Amino acid sequence: MLKDIVISIQSYYKAHHFIRKHQLWKWIIIPGLLYMILFCVGMYFFWTSSDNAVSHLSAFIGIDRWLHKQQSAALSFLFVMGGIMIRLVLVFFYFSLFKYLFLILGSPLFAYLSEKTEAIIEGKDFPFKFSQLLSDMTRGIRVALRNSLWQTVYTVSILILSFMPLIGWITPVISMFVECYYYGFSMLDYSCERHQLSPSASFAFIGQRRGLAIGNGLVFYLMHFLPFIGWVLAPSYAVVAATISLYHQNLE
Repeated sequence: MLKDIVISIQSYYKAHHFIRKHQLWKWIIIPGLLYMILFCVGMYFFWTSSDNAVSHLSAFIGIDRWLHKQQSAALSFLFVMGGIMIRLVLVFFYFSLFKYLFLILGSPLFAYLSEKTEAIIEGKDFPFKFSQLLSDMTRGIRVALRNSLWQTVYTVSILILSFMPLIGWITPVISMFVECYYYGFSMLDYSCERHQLSPSASFAFIGQRRGLAIGNGLVFYLMHFLPFIGWVLAPSYAVVAATISLYHQNLE
């Protein structure tokens, strides 16, 4: 799996040179600006709501009053850390919902960009086919809805685990890798669909190469640490990188 993660990470570097060489910037900047606006607005409301949810839950249970009576610095530290971990898991969950909404809205562009990337690599003409685009878009929406359901199940389990002292501190890391896998999965599936893999065959294929999905999603999220520029470039770079990373794989 580690080898696949490395391949997926390297594909972002190749994607950058590919985009520059073939002047694909209009397919990068326009959806990227829309994504950046939605990301900023969404994360503001997501962080505010998660903070309020944890605060109200703490007040309802009476944790603050109980800790005040105990007057224990160790207990206070444990519960403060637990609250931070719960907030982080909730933010990852909120972000995943936002991500799937954007994947559904952007599926026509992502499907087109993935197909265009492979056509350029193979040196083929790229005739626009609305029927093919519609098929890719429908498939992308179905995969996004299916993955959102499974990720919600996993996230709820992780959220329950986050309430446990000490053990709960690792839940943000687990949540991050789950998030990376499912985002990368959606990016890779455009290539799988184009090679006539059924949804079940695509799930099996990517499951065997989950490192490609995790690596793709990991770099996508790391790009968010570069404000504005990273937010604009991340979505479309992920599509091109996923297409490149799968090009030499046996998709038959």
